[in-house]
Amino acid sequence: MNRTIEIQDLGQKDYLATWAYQEELFQSVLATKIKNRREDAHLETSNYLLFVEHPHVYTLGKSGDVSNLLLNEEQLIQKGATFYKINRGGDITYHGPGQVVGYPILDLENFFTDIHKYLRLLEEMVILTLAEYGVKSERSPGETGVWLDVGTPFARKICAMGVRASRWVTMHGFALNVNADLGYFDHIIPCGIRGKAVTTLNVELGVDTVDEAEIKAKLLSHFLNLFEAIPQHENFTL
Repeated sequence: MNRTIEIQDLGQKDYLATWAYQEELFQSVLATKIKNRREDAHLETSNYLLFVEHPHVYTLGKSGDVSNLLLNEEQLIQKGATFYKINRGGDITYHGPGQVVGYPILDLENFFTDIHKYLRLLEEMVILTLAEYGVKSERSPGETGVWLDVGTPFARKICAMGVRASRWVTMHGFALNVNADLGYFDHIIPCGIRGKAVTTLNVELGVDTVDEAEIKAKLLSHFLNLFEAIPQHENFTL
């Protein structure tokens, strides 16, 4: 089993271009797995973790309802945002500047074969990271992601998650609001869940900005510990 993960920080990158890059890596891992099974080969499969920040974009998962986007085409243009229907799970979400997005492309057979555990570990990574800033976050039963003040009238989501998996290979991932413009969430019903607010870390801390490079380093540290993985750094500085 190969527990080495190649870490890449893509900086700010267009959503569609990043999706295409994810698909390229995802398909390469799948191709290796298929070759191993068909030819009784024993080639190692690769693992990746991509960090990225997107320009304003709304994405709708394959089981999502397009009516949860509250803007028409002309309004999207006015907001400087794009919209794509994509092949992850979940409903609609927003990505934009001030948000740390992570896309793990892992062969889970290198770690464990349990999608439920995979999602819970991603949530735990975020919970542990936020705890380092004195922010208590948690899971909300039946709602993937990371929340604050669950079970109260003030419940609010700080990290959204949506993944795709095939033959135990993952893609897509998580989006943690760090310095995000919350106004962009007003134009969707986030994740299709009515009556739930969204928040961002700088608002919770009462500061103008939070160091996003520091956030990524903390997320990575917890990710590697939880997955018992070995980092290989490409374009990433701890």
